[in-house]
Amino acid sequence: MTDFHTHWLRLVDSGYALLDFMAAGGMVMWALAALCVVYWTLVFERLWFMRRVFPRWVEERRAAWHRLELSHSRQRAVRSAWLAQAQQQLTMPLRLSKTLVAMYPLLGLLGTVTGMIAVFDVLALNGTGNPRGMAAGVWQATLPTMAGMVLAITGLFSLARLERNARQALDRLADQLRHD
Repeated sequence: MTDFHTHWLRLVDSGYALLDFMAAGGMVMWALAALCVVYWTLVFERLWFMRRVFPRWVEERRAAWHRLELSHSRQRAVRSAWLAQAQQQLTMPLRLSKTLVAMYPLLGLLGTVTGMIAVFDVLALNGTGNPRGMAAGVWQATLPTMAGMVLAITGLFSLARLERNARQALDRLADQLRHD
């Protein structure tokens, strides 16, 4: 029982540490966190689509392809249309994800500006006599910038992986729809 209690206390402490971290970065950190949740929801949706939904769609097209009895030029037109549909299904939803990744560093920069405004407020009120207040403003300026960069880097890596998976799935479909 004490083992569970110890883990629970560690979890609660971690939660408070996360809340302190978010509060130290100001409102921009909360905006970054919200965008992060939206982004990773989109990433997991794409992974689910590529692993569960798209293979069924491909199987339907492959079965229909073998039943087609059209001229060579008509088969080529059907193949092109199906490949265009597949490309649209695989790559179009990634546009929003790319936009979110581009917004991370911009929000980080906004956090830098708001933090520096806090530093200037302390300077205006107290001069240089309040180093603790200035340090809090500098921390508020630095933290969102770092968070925005970390989120952008992880976003770029995950987007590259999703785009590579989409290209590979499209290439596999193109190979399966060849006319022998």
